[in-house]
Amino acid sequence: MSWEGQMGTIVRYLIDDVDPNNYTYSDHRIETTILVAGQLAQFDVNFEQDYDINVENCTLDPDPTAVDPEDKPFITLITLKAACIIVGSAIRGESGNAISIKDGPSAIDLRGVTATLTMLYKDLCSKYEQAVMNYKAGNSIGGQAILGPYSPGSDYVSRNNYGGPRAGGYFDY
Repeated sequence: MSWEGQMGTIVRYLIDDVDPNNYTYSDHRIETTILVAGQLAQFDVNFEQDYDINVENCTLDPDPTAVDPEDKPFITLITLKAACIIVGSAIRGESGNAISIKDGPSAIDLRGVTATLTMLYKDLCSKYEQAVMNYKAGNSIGGQAILGPYSPGSDYVSRNNYGGPRAGGYFDY
């Protein structure tokens, strides 16, 4: 599967546009948004692989889904960024329709649509920001850099988790 298919499917699931008989966004719109997200994400992250992104010609080279191994961080970050862009655009489009009308006992309130989209937008963008921070930190485990083998207390952790010196050494796995 190419980047268009794999990354496009991920974006569609993130924005809940998965019914092929009733897509809200065309394949071309999803693909160009992925490329725009790739351009923008390169300002946030220095990826290990260099990608040539051409939005005008709708090309991405090399294909992150075809390299060995597959570039999962690139795919994840770009699809999250693309979902943020699409939902942000939907908020701008729906904000003009956010009205509230009351006429006697009848009421129409369309402000909730924008509020729901805004909540989804904030959630997706915070997940993107967290993923960027995790990538920049090397996907390390929190506290791992603080508690190294020569840190105070690491002797206690080593003894209790890895058998200690009585069980054959600190690195007795």
